[in-house]
Amino acid sequence: MSNLMQRRPLGRSGLQVAPLALGCNVFGWTADERTSFALLDAWTEAGGNLIDTADVYSTWAPGHVGGESETLIGRWIAQGGGRRERIVLATKVGKPMGPGRQGLSAAYIRDAVEASLRRLRTDRIDLYQSHDDDERTPLAETLGAYAELIRAGKVRAIGASNYSAARLLESLRVSAEQGLPRYESLQPLYNPIEREPFEAGLEAVCLEQGVGVINFYGLAAGFLTGKYRRPEDAGLSPRGANVVKRYLNARGLAVLAALDAVAARHACPPGRVALAWQIARPAITAPIASATSLAQLDELVAAAQLVLTAEDSAQIDAASAWR
Repeated sequence: MSNLMQRRPLGRSGLQVAPLALGCNVFGWTADERTSFALLDAWTEAGGNLIDTADVYSTWAPGHVGGESETLIGRWIAQGGGRRERIVLATKVGKPMGPGRQGLSAAYIRDAVEASLRRLRTDRIDLYQSHDDDERTPLAETLGAYAELIRAGKVRAIGASNYSAARLLESLRVSAEQGLPRYESLQPLYNPIEREPFEAGLEAVCLEQGVGVINFYGLAAGFLTGKYRRPEDAGLSPRGANVVKRYLNARGLAVLAALDAVAARHACPPGRVALAWQIARPAITAPIASATSLAQLDELVAAAQLVLTAEDSAQIDAASAWR
């Protein structure tokens, strides 16, 4: 049985997930319907089960209004064949979807979940996540709305994304004191280049409180695959200019060099090593990575099967250290 098939508990939710999650932000954007369906079929056939999307995907694309990713996933589920039963379906609420349609008020959550359920063509969301903290809405109001959805069977567990350590701790306290559902997962930014935002405070909270971690930007928007090594590589993709500006610096190149060295020992690409390093971190449940082709998906599957040595991890640790 491959590592990809060996499930891990997601917090205390009762959900069991493979150690890598498929990010679906590209569905309906850079991956059309046919490609998206092929990716989902291949992912589940390989043993992957956690797929992560959001209602806001992909409002940034010209002519899009949000819900494009959820809609394609819903069409895939509607084909039947046990597809819904093979996945742990995660989506999010809270980011702007239009005038007056954002945040974590009880009223908005009630409306937003129904819209997501319709698009996803399902009667339940396995992991419903607060996409952004909403400090204007009391935590108890947000958590109370989630409690209603869990009682109604529309949501199985809840998670948080983009929360600070202080706010995550506060939400856990409110849940415990008021008998409300608690965030069983956190979705933070984390990869070998950007370790500090998570490790400086959130990591300890998640380990101490038993909160699962499904980090985004696991491949640093493709930089950790080795695709962007020179300024002129910015033209290799629509987001290449932003990737080069953000990561093509002394730190990024040092991390990439360490990944290259480890990859050479395992005769594999550096992106595979980057994900394997994250999978092995004590606090990480399942990094999130996206694919727009079956070849890229094969790399994700291979990453979940790669076991690094202590020497490998130490080399990447040293190159990516921030303290």
